[in-house]
Amino acid sequence: PPMSTSELIACANAMVAAGKGILAADESTGTIKQRFASIAVDSTEDSRRDYRELLFTTAGLSDFVSGVILYDETLRQKAADGTPLAEILQARGIIPGIKVDAGAKPLAGRPEETVTEGLDGLRERLVEYYGLGARFTKWRAVIRIDGHLPSRHCIHANAEALARYAALSQEAGLVPIVEPEVLMEGGHSLERCARVTEDTQQVVFRALRRHGVSLEAMLLKPNMVVPGADHDPPGSVEEVAEATLALLKRTVPAAVPGIVFLSGGQGDVEATAHLDAMNKITANPPWRLSFSYGRALQAATLKTWAGKAENVAGAQAALHHRARLNGAASRGLYSSDMENG
Repeated sequence: PPMSTSELIACANAMVAAGKGILAADESTGTIKQRFASIAVDSTEDSRRDYRELLFTTAGLSDFVSGVILYDETLRQKAADGTPLAEILQARGIIPGIKVDAGAKPLAGRPEETVTEGLDGLRERLVEYYGLGARFTKWRAVIRIDGHLPSRHCIHANAEALARYAALSQEAGLVPIVEPEVLMEGGHSLERCARVTEDTQQVVFRALRRHGVSLEAMLLKPNMVVPGADHDPPGSVEEVAEATLALLKRTVPAAVPGIVFLSGGQGDVEATAHLDAMNKITANPPWRLSFSYGRALQAATLKTWAGKAENVAGAQAALHHRARLNGAASRGLYSSDMENG
C-alpha cells in the first residue's frame, strides 16, 4: 500500500535530515548526451547505466546524500551484476525518487514562454513508479526573465500544473518536490530575479493550497536569488544569501520541512558557498536549507571518469568530496579551505 500522510511527512523530513541533501541524476536522454559529448563518450543505454551505477555505489555517499532523483530509464535499469539500481540505493539507505514531468513545451500562442507537460496518465505512472521503488517525485517548471517576461499567464499555468502534480503524487503515496525554476539566463539584476521569484512562489503556494497539497509532506526546490548570468557585476556570496533568505521568509510557509536548492548553472564551488552562507546567516530557519544539485555535484566526477573503467575510483572520490562539502554547507560548516582537502 502507498505511504500514509504520516509516512509521507516522515519521508520528507528524512530527505532533509541534518547534513544531507539530494543528488539530481535525472538528466533526460538529450541532456546526458550533451554531458557525455563534453567528455567524448557515446551516450548508450550501457554507458548511462555504468555512469549512474558509479554515482550510486560511491562509498559513504549516504553520509551526505539522502535521496537521488532518477530518470525513467534509470529507475528501470539493473546494475552490471543484475541488481536493480533502485535496490542498490535502498540497500545503502538512500531514497530513490523519480522525475515525472515530460518537459517544458511552448505555451499556446506564446512561443517565447513554456509550460511543463506530463499530467496526462500521471496517476497511473505514479502507481507504477511506486511499485518500482520510488518514494518521491520531482516536477520542474521553467520561468524565463526577458524584457516584459515572464507573463502572469505563464506563472499561473505553471503553478497550476505543479499543484496538480503535487496532489497526484501525495495521493499515490509519494513526496513531491515542487521545482519552480526562474532561469539564470539573461542580463537581469539580482533585484529583478528576487521580484520574479517572489511572484512565482506566491502563486505556486496559493495553487498548492487550492489543490489540497499537504505542505508538511512536500519539499520546495527553488532557484537562489542571483543576477542573470550576463549581468555585470555578479552578486557577492553574501548578497545572494541575504536576498534568497529574505525572499523565502516572505513566500514559504514554515510548515514546509525543507528547501533543497537547485544549482541552475552555478559553478560547483559557488553553489556550495551560497548554501553555506545562508546557513551561517540564519541560526534557526523554519525549514531545513539544503541542496538538490545535478551538475554542481557531478561536474568533477564526469570529467574524472571520462568513460574509462580505470577512472571509476577517482570519479567516485570526486563525488564524495563534493557531497561532503555540500553536506557541510547545509549545516553552515563549510570553508573554502575544505576545497583542497
